[in-house]
Amino acid sequence: MPMLETIRTLTADRGDAGLRVDLVLRRHLTDVRAATRTRVQSWIDGGQVRINGRIVSRASARAAYGDAISVTLPAERSGGPSPGSGAGNGLESSPLDIVHEDDQLLAVNKPAGVVVHPTYKNATGTLMSALRLYARQWPADQRPSLVGRLDKLTSGILIVAKTAAVHAALQREFGSDRSEKEYLAVVYGPVSAARGIIDLRLGFDGNDRRRMIASPDVGLPSATTFVRVARAGGLALLRCRLVTGRRHQIRVHLAARGWPIVGDPVYLTPAPNGTPRWSRIADAALAEQVRTFPRQALHARRIAFMHPTTGERLSLDAPLPEDIKILMAASGIDGAPADRASE
Repeated sequence: MPMLETIRTLTADRGDAGLRVDLVLRRHLTDVRAATRTRVQSWIDGGQVRINGRIVSRASARAAYGDAISVTLPAERSGGPSPGSGAGNGLESSPLDIVHEDDQLLAVNKPAGVVVHPTYKNATGTLMSALRLYARQWPADQRPSLVGRLDKLTSGILIVAKTAAVHAALQREFGSDRSEKEYLAVVYGPVSAARGIIDLRLGFDGNDRRRMIASPDVGLPSATTFVRVARAGGLALLRCRLVTGRRHQIRVHLAARGWPIVGDPVYLTPAPNGTPRWSRIADAALAEQVRTFPRQALHARRIAFMHPTTGERLSLDAPLPEDIKILMAASGIDGAPADRASE
């Protein structure tokens, strides 16, 4: 079978500005298993990486906000896709991680680094592209339709309807107080509150429409509840639930409370004294791991709702991904006693 090369192009965001290009690539290529630190550096040495069309010769080259960075990924054998796999790059070349499936819907565990819907910048390698390939085996009257979405750098569970009627019913269900969406977030501390609710309005940033801003009186009503599960090493693990479902809601709300999510490329604010958050972590190895964490440490862990046809309550969980497990282990969060508020 012939071998195919894939070129991935990304645009450096605010979190990439000033970072080494090898770290930027690792941060954006979390869906590519081959993108280890050693392999990324070898791609740079081999002339496979370009910034704004120019070949990068040094891994220490720095990215600037808005840079177009392209990389020629290793060749993969081509062949006919099997159910749950695709013929393109990214998620399309790997099986879907299906948490639940029945005749009306399925739930998938989306990895970080995968875009949900195709865009002009991400025409292939998306979750929807993989779902359409998977659905070729479905009856003619069924086609996949996502109910909700997750940011590219957020991992976790998503629900997919198989018909328009089921999609409409699920939208109504998720708009009611019967449904639950639970996330786990690793944030910078200290988080003194054991539990609470963040009730701040959210609106678009007038200077950058890709960002949201929190305000007590401007924007749409938004609420997030949180429970502090554990804390150690200058970090904390929070369990968050959405009362409303606004764009970037958890990320913006936690940052507004002074607990930005580790690795967040948009809402990671400096410490009150103006220094980087990671610089206040005493353990040097942990501080470096936190500084270079390649995405926001946010995972959609659980979703619960009434099934649109059976009427039974479904409670579905997506296991934590390895990168967050490793971060928790390094900080000691995974071995820290659970706070009383989480019991």
